[in-house]
Amino acid sequence: MSTTTRREWTVSGMDCAACTAKVTQAVERLPGVSGVSVALMTERLSLELAPGTGDPAQVEATIRKLGYQIATRSTAGALPAAHGPDCTGHDHDHDHAGHNHDHAGHSHGGHSHEAPEDRAGKWYEMGKGRLVLLSGGLLCLAWIVEMVTGAAYGFWAFALACAIGVAPVAKRAFEALRMRQPFTIESLMTIAAIGALFIGAAEEAALVVFLFAVGEVLEGVAAGKARDGIRALASLVPKTALLEENGQTREVPAESLTIGATVLVRPGDRIPADGEIIEGTSGIDESPVTGESVPVTRGPGEAVFAGSINTEAVLRIAVTKTAADNTISRIVRLIEEAEEARAPTERFIDRFSRWYMPAVVAAAILVIVVPPLALGADWDTWIYRGLALLLIGCPCALVISVPASIASALSSGARKGLLMKGGAVIEATAKVSRIAFDKTGTLTHGTPRVTDIVAAPGVTENDLLAVAAGVETGSSHPLAQAIVRRASEAGVTALPAAQARALPGKGVEAQVGDEKAWVASPRHAADTAGLAAEHINRATALESEGKTVVAVFRERRPLGLIALRDEPRDDAAEAMAQLRQLGITPLILTGDNPRTAAAIAGQLGMEFRAEMLPEDKLEVIRDLGAQGGVMMIGDGINDAPALKQASVGVAMGSGTDVALETADAAILRNRVTDAPALIRLARVTMGNIRQNVALALGLKAVFLVTSILGMTGLWIAIMADTGATVLVTINALRLLRFDPSRQG
Repeated sequence: MSTTTRREWTVSGMDCAACTAKVTQAVERLPGVSGVSVALMTERLSLELAPGTGDPAQVEATIRKLGYQIATRSTAGALPAAHGPDCTGHDHDHDHAGHNHDHAGHSHGGHSHEAPEDRAGKWYEMGKGRLVLLSGGLLCLAWIVEMVTGAAYGFWAFALACAIGVAPVAKRAFEALRMRQPFTIESLMTIAAIGALFIGAAEEAALVVFLFAVGEVLEGVAAGKARDGIRALASLVPKTALLEENGQTREVPAESLTIGATVLVRPGDRIPADGEIIEGTSGIDESPVTGESVPVTRGPGEAVFAGSINTEAVLRIAVTKTAADNTISRIVRLIEEAEEARAPTERFIDRFSRWYMPAVVAAAILVIVVPPLALGADWDTWIYRGLALLLIGCPCALVISVPASIASALSSGARKGLLMKGGAVIEATAKVSRIAFDKTGTLTHGTPRVTDIVAAPGVTENDLLAVAAGVETGSSHPLAQAIVRRASEAGVTALPAAQARALPGKGVEAQVGDEKAWVASPRHAADTAGLAAEHINRATALESEGKTVVAVFRERRPLGLIALRDEPRDDAAEAMAQLRQLGITPLILTGDNPRTAAAIAGQLGMEFRAEMLPEDKLEVIRDLGAQGGVMMIGDGINDAPALKQASVGVAMGSGTDVALETADAAILRNRVTDAPALIRLARVTMGNIRQNVALALGLKAVFLVTSILGMTGLWIAIMADTGATVLVTINALRLLRFDPSRQG
């Protein structure tokens, strides 16, 4: 059976969220097309094509008819190179079809054949800029004609300037109309300009066309700035790398590196790929990936990330991830995909905007016809007011108010090692009132060390360690690694083991030698005759010191106890204090024993729940969720059920696959204080969104009233439309400078 193929393009020229609606509606009507997704801030068009019926060329032709640039997307999924202020020479549309391909009326087959990334330049070199210069020049020329020849000839000069300037706008309006999209800013603009000519307001019609073009340039600049923060992430990885082969090095494109290749990284160079150090020890500045500004020392066997900076010594690194799958690429891809996870506020505004424009058009018609017919008022006066009302009918500022803020917040957070997968996650995070933390590796360093070894009578410490290390060999759990590490330090060889399996919430069992052995919690050991009577009190005493105790035993034959301690992270207490200042109650959920949990919780001033199996954690999160928003922060593997159940699941870890891909959000640097930072970023973002919505609706409401009352005219109306869009975008850009780690 035939299956669909997923295809992606970069579409340039979308300067507001209504653009995405126009592109989506046009493309999804094409035969063989399904699953259309358009991301505004990352300029991504993604869809499914059915074999035999779906035609990529038809998709591209449709996009170009609407006036946008389109090019096949990079396989790495990264954003295209940064453009000039016009963002590739396309045009705004509000529900737009960009000007750019018309070159201010001089269309070359409806589009340019240049790829978006080849169109960078100054604003006046772009299509939008040319329209500004053309319409502005014609307007000035018309004023000169009027001054020299008088009002009669001046009228025709302004009419000609208006007609030439509005021609490309009318062309795009017609293309949108053919695709059954009658309510676009181009159509309203065209009607308003032509209507103004018919009632003798030629000068104002020409001025409106010019202001419309200026507004589009400003919106293009604002949208480009909003994208720059995300684009900057994609540019962190160097374009070239020093590949080492047969003792020789040569410069190659970084995207050509394959897994297993060896690269040489000199001091001061950026690391070209995710990899593992083979030779050399150096300070690595990981701030591009994690936001951590202090370099960390990395040596042989340790992982490094693409885009990080080697600060001290020459390193030889084995590549472990391709360019399309390195940490930076995955972060960019997550941000791109995050636009699909839209916030409830954004979905509501989208629904509102669908009827807003038709409602304003209907109101404009009533304003035009009712007063003259019912009250005998002057037709020209009320036509003029109705036309002004039309120009306020585009909801661009409103629909861009949410995605612009979210895109800025996602970019700002990514630079600080804070990832949130979309607007829905940001909105849910802002409403969180309780946070549940896993203990090991989240609140603690995750690198416990063995503090006490208590062997049973007739068993030596080395015998105990040999069995325990055998059971734990191969496990990635921090406690297991600590036991194996202690055995190695003591010169003890782990006994061969097989058929190892985890017992969730209890421990691990394996076949060691010719019989089974266990490393388990004292409680489980006591239930299975694996804990010596004389060790029960000793285990309790060790746990009361904040240590984690495990019992090692064979079938009904206790071998002894091993105690380990994992200290809280240095910033854990400060993080809890910050959370309480934010009005959030922190809680520990741990599978550890109550005494150890109490010792850690006491140091941090937290509530706790101990001896929790994965299903117990799930139940607690479900109960907390019934009382309000709850966030769960864990390692993304053992806590997967709880992470999924929480309003927001957050994985903590330095760029691991799990941290990036399993939860709703991720903290890439191992700082507990990033938890309150995540909350602050989400709350500030939602405040920014509320400001934008109020600004957009407030300006529309004011000018709706003043246009009906005749207090403002056409040129003020068009400024209200484009000006509001620029204002909300600029306000959203403030989030790029917000530092969520700062309190207050």
